[in-house]
Amino acid sequence: MSAKHFINDPTLLVNSALHAVTLTNPGVALDAKNKIIYRRPGQHQNQQQKVSLISGGGSGHEPSFAAMVGPGLLSASVAGTIFASPSAEQVRIAIMGRVDNADPADARSSSSTDGGGVLVIVMNYTGDVLNFGVAVEKARAAGVPVEMVVVGDDVGVGRARAGKVGRRGIAGTVLVHKIAGALASRGAPLSDVARVARLVAANLVSVGASLEHVHVPGRDASAATEQQLQLGEVELGMGIHNEPGSGRERAELPGLVSKMLAQLLDQNDKDRAFLNVNSNEVVLLINNLGGVSVLEMGGITAEVVAQLEKNYKIRPVRILSGTYMTSLNGLGFSITLLNVVNTDIGGPSMIELLDDVAEATGWSAPISKSTWEAKNTAMREGQASSSDKIPPSGLTVDAKTAQAALAAGLQSVIAVEPEVTRFDTVVGDGDCGIGLKRGAEAILQHLAEHPLTGDVVVDVASIVPVVERTMDGTSGALYAIFLHALVHALRGQAGSGDKQTPATPQTWAAALRQSLDALAAYTPARPGDRTLVDALHPFVETLESPGADLRAAAEAAKAGADGTRGMRASLGRTVYVGGSGFEQVPDPGAWGLASFFLGLAGLKPADEGWERV
Repeated sequence: MSAKHFINDPTLLVNSALHAVTLTNPGVALDAKNKIIYRRPGQHQNQQQKVSLISGGGSGHEPSFAAMVGPGLLSASVAGTIFASPSAEQVRIAIMGRVDNADPADARSSSSTDGGGVLVIVMNYTGDVLNFGVAVEKARAAGVPVEMVVVGDDVGVGRARAGKVGRRGIAGTVLVHKIAGALASRGAPLSDVARVARLVAANLVSVGASLEHVHVPGRDASAATEQQLQLGEVELGMGIHNEPGSGRERAELPGLVSKMLAQLLDQNDKDRAFLNVNSNEVVLLINNLGGVSVLEMGGITAEVVAQLEKNYKIRPVRILSGTYMTSLNGLGFSITLLNVVNTDIGGPSMIELLDDVAEATGWSAPISKSTWEAKNTAMREGQASSSDKIPPSGLTVDAKTAQAALAAGLQSVIAVEPEVTRFDTVVGDGDCGIGLKRGAEAILQHLAEHPLTGDVVVDVASIVPVVERTMDGTSGALYAIFLHALVHALRGQAGSGDKQTPATPQTWAAALRQSLDALAAYTPARPGDRTLVDALHPFVETLESPGADLRAAAEAAKAGADGTRGMRASLGRTVYVGGSGFEQVPDPGAWGLASFFLGLAGLKPADEGWERV
């Protein structure tokens, strides 16, 4: 790999590259603080368009995503540092303050079928899904109509290795952007745009290959020498972040392309037969990972097209070849096939939408004369409206009783911190207990300064920012998603107008179920995977049962947490720790959450015979 760069400072590199997008396309602007590229207000104003599209991810994949912003494509993109997800707050600001069609007031005055809204498209990587998911739930909690589509098109890692995480998102994602963006520009409602985006994502398969790993500017090059491929070797299925694929091969281009097409199309390979490409119409995308010459890309494209026709009788109706999604200067390429299917929305076909004009430099479309001559300098400034400021809902509880119960639950979390830390030292990295304690103490401080009002929507919403500020890592993101979804669900349970409605156990059960379902959209964790879900799921399930109360639900959570002792982990850091420690201790996150529920129900861990290990 080459460790030589013209700009070795990664922060300067990302910031200057984003600025450059606005220089080559005067129709877009940059929110430098939040690394958001967005369409300038009033630029090519499309009165038809009701839905805005937002995507993003780590930098290093240019022209995705920043150079895909423009009419007919994305409304905004959000960038992280190189190969790292942007934060949830960056994404929230993009959704709520940098695009049209995201005003909660406008959404409330429109029906769900003809109103505005935002579609968020994200590739299937844990950090991206969780951080974009937090932002989506915050926007929903604030009343913004928003949908999220996760794209996983890579077949380089099969079902067995991918497990619950699923397929990675790679270059096929740009076809989702283009087709959904074109449909939105034609004035389709959010429900149709989201449906077609999911349909495109479900009919995509991609695989990449590279002759070498890449060096990230600013990193020590010597640490990556062991990854280097030997002369004549190629990494089949390499990801866009230097991740390995299905293995290393020694093959010339014809043999390599043959193996790649087999991974895409062989229905006998049950580990990778993700899609039966049987449509009369197929779109082919040949993507340059960044370091292949234009000359070689031509030769690669010719080889792929020839083999598709000869070996599979596939003649693509559209062939796109170029640089759409890179891995810095990756010396490789990827092949994507889109199975064109009927959209069933009574409107344009996928091919028509793919052919629609888009004005974005990353789509190899020229910027129009009118854009240059408009000399538009309009900007979107100021902070996005905050989901922290939630209007009263009328859904109420006794504030004094609720505050006492909540404080007891938080004190219980603090009390079991030594146990949780001890457990996490055995099966993790030892920081779970401290993280839970830090969050609990911060919420208690918040309650001391801002006592509960008795309006459950207002009160839960006021706690969410505290969780986001003080609880980091994967568990912090999961709690934030769940709580934002809970705000949204409780609002749905509230009565209309100024009528006061008591929040009953049934109210909470329904809202918690909706929140649990929302959380399931962002994480593959399910009961039996040895995560906090093993305590959360039985708590919600029991609370839904006729005649059940908070104490019964808390005891069910305790039993679920205790049941993780001896359970092999399917997700999280415990998977990588190894050893037999999981046989002696329960999952730390589940144990901490169960302790909270016990305290909330007026119990102490010792009262229920919690064994001290």
